[in-house]
Amino acid sequence: MIENWNRIVWPNVPLLLQGLLVSAEICVLGFVAALIAGFVAALVRIYLPPLRWLAVGYSEFCRATPIFVQLVWVAYVWPELFGWPRDFFTAGWVALALQSSGYIAETLRTGIEAVARGHREAAYALGMRPGATLRRIVLPQAFLTVAPSLVNQLIVVVKSSTLVSVIAVPDLLYQVLGIVNKYYEPIEILTLTALIYVAVTTPLSLLLNGLSARIRYRYGYVSGRE
Repeated sequence: MIENWNRIVWPNVPLLLQGLLVSAEICVLGFVAALIAGFVAALVRIYLPPLRWLAVGYSEFCRATPIFVQLVWVAYVWPELFGWPRDFFTAGWVALALQSSGYIAETLRTGIEAVARGHREAAYALGMRPGATLRRIVLPQAFLTVAPSLVNQLIVVVKSSTLVSVIAVPDLLYQVLGIVNKYYEPIEILTLTALIYVAVTTPLSLLLNGLSARIRYRYGYVSGRE
């Protein structure tokens, strides 16, 4: 086993790091796009009744469709229909964003609707416009409420990003499978891959949840014991 590590794993560390960087780029782009799309869908559903059906349909479609189906749909169907995306890297993060945005839309909608009506009424009584009330009163409270759920969704994006390897995006798993096909020795390299994802997701989850808890505690959203 040690011989395989020296022969297979260590010489390919630069390739693994390159794949890990691509995975990180996919996750960041996908999650940011999901936040934007989910935020827009949540606002449309709450504040634009004539278009509520559109926001509901979008959210339900994103949540009901398997991520693998969305991935191949975006990668192979969208270019034929819309002429975009033009490369598989873009298709990868767009599909991740599409999947997550449906869940984020529902999460944000719940957070916005959980803000006490009295807070809005107090802002209006002080002469604050609806847009300013949303921006300065409602959204900060909503994001504090749903912060743990958003952290969990980010971790889901990180783990789901491995699927982009099936459309030849050179992420970490794609590079690993290439190494396996070259040496036909999967034990060490796949074990290392699993450990890499554990080493990435566990500290990331602990860090972001800890930061979220501190901010929520500072503004009185949780008790000191949480």
